[in-house]
Amino acid sequence: MLLIHCPYCEQDLPELEFAYAGEAHVSRPADPSALSDEEWRDFLFVRANPKGVHFERWRHVNGCARFFNAVRETVGDKFLATYKAGAPRPDVASLTGEAK
Repeated sequence: MLLIHCPYCEQDLPELEFAYAGEAHVSRPADPSALSDEEWRDFLFVRANPKGVHFERWRHVNGCARFFNAVRETVGDKFLATYKAGAPRPDVASLTGEAK
């Protein structure tokens, strides 16, 4: 079982308390009506699915009910960090120990 740290409740809790809410840091188009059908489709449905470090959005559904962001390494399914929604992305190199 995965333990996920809620940055609002400040607790490590079982993954069953949380719901995945998609890729983090996806910006909505300023004028959606100006997009072609293909561009709108891509915005709604096409997301990165990297092998390695991925920025995700999660919701603590069985707790504070708030959304937060997480950095997860997808190969080992390990959470490297969680942080409050609206906070800047953490430096990946500092989380993984890689040199810049």
